[in-house]
Amino acid sequence: MITLTTDFGLKGPYVGEMKVAMLRVNPGAVLVDVTHSVTRHSIIEGSFVMEQVVKYSPKGTVHVGVIDPGVGTSRRAIIIEGEQFLVVPDNGLATLPMKHIKPRAAYEIDFEKIKRFTGWRISSTFHGRDIFGPAGALLDAGHSPEELGREIPLESLIRLEVEPKKEGEIWKLKVIYIDDFGNVILNLEDYRRPKAVELIDFELLIPYLETYGLVKPGELLALPGSHDYLEIAVNQGSAAERLGLKVGDEVRVRLVQ
Repeated sequence: MITLTTDFGLKGPYVGEMKVAMLRVNPGAVLVDVTHSVTRHSIIEGSFVMEQVVKYSPKGTVHVGVIDPGVGTSRRAIIIEGEQFLVVPDNGLATLPMKHIKPRAAYEIDFEKIKRFTGWRISSTFHGRDIFGPAGALLDAGHSPEELGREIPLESLIRLEVEPKKEGEIWKLKVIYIDDFGNVILNLEDYRRPKAVELIDFELLIPYLETYGLVKPGELLALPGSHDYLEIAVNQGSAAERLGLKVGDEVRVRLVQ
């Protein structure tokens, strides 16, 4: 199984081109479209999305992620090998999903090796079709990472700064995802569930509950969400719109026990 996460959108030929290129080198591949609607160039959002799929995927799954504002530059194209495979640009996209695959090795993809497998030229602006997709398809077909590139140190990979920070009782958190409902997901996983959450910059104290319907429509709440990260929501409304938040924003909170 190969999962696909990109910011290509659904207009135009890009998703289709990548998928048929993959099927050309591996006709038996099972392709799972996670999403092609990651916010353009939002590496942190793409990393969150890939993490959630990795959590529930079986061993051996290949995850191809293409959120790649540096396409055609000196940034590396990489394979990370563990219980599952990540095939991504080396720009931090692997940061969150890598936590769940028990990584044991990383490889820089050799474009010439991929070209020998595919037989077509490699463009400077569409590595999803020409590099990442075919590399993922070849891994799924049983080729080893060593056949596709050279090993590089795991510690050399670029990582996003997504660790929550705490100063006294105050958590300095980052918005890592906003879903289509306007729920705001923050980068705090391991915490003792509080009675309430204080949004310091908004001078708001909101209840911490298990699900949305435990407050009236239009009211704010905090909850663990389905991804185990701290989430801020509005029942039948948009917390992102209410608070004016977007991915990457910092939010200071205090957990009230």
